[in-house]
Amino acid sequence: MGAVGRDRAGLLAELAGLGPFFSVEMHHPRQVRPAPWQPLSELLGSAAALGARIGTVRDSLARAAGCPASQIELRVAASVTQLGIAARLISPALGSAVLGVPVGIDAGLAYWVPAIGGPFQLSLAVPAAASWPRAGSITAAARPLTELLAGPIRALVEMTAPMVSRRVLWGNVGSAINGAAVMVSTVRPALRGRAIEVSAAALRFPELATGYIGQPTSSFQRNSCCLIYRIAANQQYCGDCILNTG
Repeated sequence: MGAVGRDRAGLLAELAGLGPFFSVEMHHPRQVRPAPWQPLSELLGSAAALGARIGTVRDSLARAAGCPASQIELRVAASVTQLGIAARLISPALGSAVLGVPVGIDAGLAYWVPAIGGPFQLSLAVPAAASWPRAGSITAAARPLTELLAGPIRALVEMTAPMVSRRVLWGNVGSAINGAAVMVSTVRPALRGRAIEVSAAALRFPELATGYIGQPTSSFQRNSCCLIYRIAANQQYCGDCILNTG
């Protein structure tokens, strides 16, 4: 890691410029954020809290489809919920790695606002330093992202696994990584090469390495399906879905 860092405000502005999934706020590690903020650790550490979130997502999917919630399969709502949470956490970790100033996501100190209809607000504990050191190598840049996969993301998969197969859930994670890399490449074309390198490094994670074919940002195709096509009002496959033959 280099000695020269990037100031906090500048990095947060660059992340926000990549899109709403990348945008984060910061708070002091000892700060208790007031409602509507909630500790992220409660969502990722409680099957009951995750179940409540899945129920809320299920209701939202039903409203959008114009049908009773009972007609939305629980496994579909669970998959969509897990994918949304994973994408929200992965995006700022990947985006900051691509920018060369990786930000670790300590789920035990993070806060979120449980809203529906887009990426939820996310607040991370700010490091003691006013700036983050730059990461020279791709391995160093991707390390916080890999740690996220090994910790909070794995925990999320295991909590959701009683409702959805692990193959689908880890496929969702791989899709979130590729999706974040695509967004970075679209918004900041000059960063496409580094986005490919960071996402490829993350996709070497053991549970992800055999879950796709092709290359990130261009020909990525997962070997599973997020199941959202099973909602009657949707009837479409995602671009990276194994079922998409178009």
